[in-house]
Amino acid sequence: MIRGRRLLLPLVFISGMASLGVEFGAARLLAPFFGTSLYVWGVLIGLILVYLSAGYVIGGRLADRHPRDEVLYQITAWAGLWIGIIPLASYPILLLSQQGFKDLSVGLVAGTLLAVVLLFAAPVVLLGCVSPFAIRLLLRDVETGGNTAGRVYALSTAGSILGTFLPVFWFIPTYGTRPTLEGFGLALVGISIAGLWPRRRLYASFAAAVIIAWIFLPSGIKPPQVGQLVYEKESAYHYIQVVRDGSKTELILNEGEAVHSIYDSQNLVTGGPWDYMVVANSFRSAQVSELRPADIAILGLAGGTAARQYTAAYGTGVQITGVEIDPDILDVAHRYFHLDEPNVHPVVGDARYWLDTQARQYDVVVMDAYRQPYIPFHLTTREFFSEVRDHLRPGGVAVVNAGRTATDYRLVDAIASTMAAVYTNVYLVDVPAFSNTLVYGTTEPVTLADVQHNLGLISEPFASDVASNVLTEGRLRVSPYHGQVFTDDLAPVERLIDEIIFGYVTRQ
Repeated sequence: MIRGRRLLLPLVFISGMASLGVEFGAARLLAPFFGTSLYVWGVLIGLILVYLSAGYVIGGRLADRHPRDEVLYQITAWAGLWIGIIPLASYPILLLSQQGFKDLSVGLVAGTLLAVVLLFAAPVVLLGCVSPFAIRLLLRDVETGGNTAGRVYALSTAGSILGTFLPVFWFIPTYGTRPTLEGFGLALVGISIAGLWPRRRLYASFAAAVIIAWIFLPSGIKPPQVGQLVYEKESAYHYIQVVRDGSKTELILNEGEAVHSIYDSQNLVTGGPWDYMVVANSFRSAQVSELRPADIAILGLAGGTAARQYTAAYGTGVQITGVEIDPDILDVAHRYFHLDEPNVHPVVGDARYWLDTQARQYDVVVMDAYRQPYIPFHLTTREFFSEVRDHLRPGGVAVVNAGRTATDYRLVDAIASTMAAVYTNVYLVDVPAFSNTLVYGTTEPVTLADVQHNLGLISEPFASDVASNVLTEGRLRVSPYHGQVFTDDLAPVERLIDEIIFGYVTRQ
């Protein structure tokens, strides 16, 4: 009994740590299936708080009815066991949630809700029982009640702080989500066994759960929708998949609804938005004598498709700086997408921060930073586009890759309207094979006739083919959009994209 009492405060600390560790683990398990949008995080955090609140109530009542430390240690032991088998249960439940709800108008929210309810309700409710139960067991008299409660909540919060930093900065980037959850489960079961010993022996239960998990747990995190999976990894920023489909190698991130880079060993042309980025320098006055760009900045390098297309079009004389926030994606780019051109200079960093902290100017700045299906809001605002303009030489061109559906151009509208508040002229080019539109902003007056004239002058083989497609298929046009201008204070890009997804799904 005395041994159990001595372990109550360490149990409170570990339980607080596990509760936040489970929350971050939940976010990482959900990301490959539902993404990491503001709404997914909102659903997750809201439900975790509901579960903890329920646990506080249940724990307080149980403590009054059964004020024995043995009961509390059994609660935390079962919480640890449940956390340990979450990785086993997550794959079929999350896959079922994603597939079963994809045709509903509220599929994203409903699927996330179901997955979180089934996976995380029980252990988080049990963890919520710990603090009120521990206070009841440690309380000696009313006069010291405040001190007792303060110690318990301080230790629980300190554990939660550690449970925030350890998964984010060490466990998940180093070992992955599943070993992280197993580790928190093991820590809870370990201290629970120590508190119960020799009254209860749960070694066999935990060992059995771990063995079952390792036997039946799928070897991958998520199967690719098409093609052969050749690589997958959970990085600090993304769930990364490299998929091979015939001669094509594709970079897939997070929930897998878009291709972020393509390398085709048999064909330089991808048919994607990267091809159309190479004609950006044509969006200048017809009086300009040199249409070959000297240097390019690509914000959102990914696997380096755009950089490779620029090099193919203009040779290694054009200097390309590619900014990518995720170093693991750059590693993938070198290993699987042949990002080895000598004129390409990769930089690891956040696009906007990097832009703000260097003074160099460019002929073209390409913005292709997606966390599919979302564009980071701070890369869609008037302030950001103004910063980009400051890093363009006179006559320079800004290019943004914007997603859409066949009929819904609301994101294109928002991006083009915001760019129109900063750039002299804004032009649009649709990509026929992809659901994308490229938005070009000019720093000097440029007419449609100027652009058409310059496109006709391009002689480089790959670039001239792209220019011919733009001219002959009628996708080039002046932007008609002058709607809401996004700012750093108000840029509801996630809500807008979710509305586009909602509209698309309800029409299927």
